[in-house]
Amino acid sequence: MKPKDKAIELLDKYSNKSIECNEGTEWTYDKQCALICVDEILESFNYLEYYPEDLRDYWQKVKQEINKL
Repeated sequence: MKPKDKAIELLDKYSNKSIECNEGTEWTYDKQCALICVDEILESFNYLEYYPEDLRDYWQKVKQEINKL
């Protein structure tokens, strides 16, 4: 899956769970939740002895795509 597609998928998952707020606030909340999720994934790489470098790069790109949305 391309990083942009994964970014959209994560936002979609959180958009169904967020509390309806003022217009525009909900999307910001969804982005924050998705970014927290990706940050946790990226943090987990610090505790692994081995991981494919391209996997970390992939999640960095997903984070960039979330920030663009």
